[in-house]
Amino acid sequence: MNEENRQPCCIVCGHEKEEGIFVLSEFICDTCESEMIRTDVRDAKYPFFIHQLRQIWLKKDA
Repeated sequence: MNEENRQPCCIVCGHEKEEGIFVLSEFICDTCESEMIRTDVRDAKYPFFIHQLRQIWLKKDA
């Protein structure tokens, strides 16, 4: 597959997806965005989402 046809890779799940949002040049797919919005801070997945999103700011400051 050539670069022109490649879909962006989600910073949360690591999958290439077509639909989603870009935050500071990093892609978050619609599925992960929806799951993050519904996740309560007491949920076991919450720290995982925080860890993945922290990569956005670490790359920005690099």
